[in-house]
Amino acid sequence: MIRVLIAEDHPIVREGVKQLVQLSGDMQVVGEAMNGERLLDALRATPCDVLLLDLSMPGLSGLEALPRILALAQPPAILVLSMHDEAQMAARALKLGAAGYATKASDPALLIAAIRKLAAGGRYIDPQLADRMVFEVGLGDGQPPHAHLSEREFQIFLRLAQGEGVNEIGQHLAISAKTVSTHKLRLLQKLGLGSTAELVRYAIEHKLLD
Repeated sequence: MIRVLIAEDHPIVREGVKQLVQLSGDMQVVGEAMNGERLLDALRATPCDVLLLDLSMPGLSGLEALPRILALAQPPAILVLSMHDEAQMAARALKLGAAGYATKASDPALLIAAIRKLAAGGRYIDPQLADRMVFEVGLGDGQPPHAHLSEREFQIFLRLAQGEGVNEIGQHLAISAKTVSTHKLRLLQKLGLGSTAELVRYAIEHKLLD
């Protein structure tokens, strides 16, 4: 029996995925979490084979949680289940250690197949994203500006786009507000943007927000 833990902050989505997994016949949901902090506690208390991880949870995001999950004594295989069908987002998640990436628009049968593949030690990428990742991520000239942000800059970029202030971001990431402001200035320069409002618009246009 494949043990699955679901990390998703939307109750309706979480319940739907849970029912889908339970109906598979060879899987069981052994735990649930609605944010990154509770997820880490759940993983320490409940062993699982595959973690279904949402990227956009409040507090500690899925991207920020990935390194901490992999640092656990027995980390599960991580299948990112996200609303983002953006190749750069998938590439970042895989680079940080996720074993697979599926979107919430995936066919249910493909999601179940992906869980089985990861449980057997394999990897999985949403078929609709695979080609785009080759051409958008593999070819430097075609990369969007946010592909050139560092991991820390990208974390701060997403939090700014979600409406968090400099002080709030500093508290979440355990860094000073001054450091956040420095990263903000650099990432705005890299993106060619002049304000937070333009940053939010950019994130929406590139499908980087829920």
